Amino acid sequence: MTSTVVVGGFFGDEGKGKIISYLAIKDDPKIIVRGGAGPNAGHTIMDGDKVYKVRMLPSGFLNKNAKVMIGPGVVINPEVLANEIRDFGASGRVFIDKHCGVIEDSHLQRDSKGELKEKIGSTGSGTGPANSDRAMRVLKMAKDFDSLSSLITDVPEEINSALSENQNVLVEGTQGTFLSLWHGTYPFVTSKDVTASGICADVGLGPTKVDEVIVVFKSYVTRVGTGPLAKELSLEEAEKKNWSEFGTVTGRQRRAADFDFDLARRAIMLNGATQISITKLDVLFTDCAGKTSFDELSEDAKSFIKNIENELNTPVTIIGTGPAINDVVDRRN
Repeated sequence: MTSTVVVGGFFGDEGKGKIISYLAIKDDPKIIVRGGAGPNAGHTIMDGDKVYKVRMLPSGFLNKNAKVMIGPGVVINPEVLANEIRDFGASGRVFIDKHCGVIEDSHLQRDSKGELKEKIGSTGSGTGPANSDRAMRVLKMAKDFDSLSSLITDVPEEINSALSENQNVLVEGTQGTFLSLWHGTYPFVTSKDVTASGICADVGLGPTKVDEVIVVFKSYVTRVGTGPLAKELSLEEAEKKNWSEFGTVTGRQRRAADFDFDLARRAIMLNGATQISITKLDVLFTDCAGKTSFDELSEDAKSFIKNIENELNTPVTIIGTGPAINDVVDRRN
């Protein structure tokens, strides 16, 4: 049994939600636990004719047999969390750590105006100001709110106990490597580290307890908001390639560029990746849509994947071929 950490390799928007949802069902972990900054990250999940846009719950909530948890390093918006638990049918299996920070109205107000909003295009979710208050030791914790008491558990204890009992644990990252406060395109970054090391610290998983690190790359690069993007395409060029996308949380237009091997190589290094997941292969190669076997892919698509493996010296094990959870080529076995 293993612990698997899944993180984004570019600037977020890589399709982690879909990959995590697939792994949550395929590998049937006992616990799916989320690290990351807070509700400023959004994941879109398509299950049949249902589309879920998730900001607080772990993306693996569709596995009804698993406990879904939020680690102590994450700041939570209680209202967003409660709405998602209700709307997504997750009642009774969602847990948060007592040390999760809590976003209050004052954080939302501070995030909706001022320098952060103007300079880096903050999402307005209150995440940055809440993490700032946490660094100043004035942020309230989940344990300070009676309304959250029924959700509280010792998340680090739970996940480490599960591993000691030979249960699978899936650790979910948010945003992307180059939005890390430490390793990203500062100051156009999120309010904390979101590489694999940071995500593990968020949930209380020590480095010797990590078995696999999967870095998710989209078949091309997108970025929401301001900040550098090498070899950025014009909006017209992106639309011609069918790369015109919009952010899950903000609804803002995503900027686009071709797959960036320099960024990918650095992301592999920073995260200590053991595997790569490539998403939206069907956008690059439309004849691959919905395929579930590597042999079914076109020769051009196979060459694209093999080139990534050769350039990054890391196996591409999971390939997304469409928006649905099971539109996946799984090469792990």
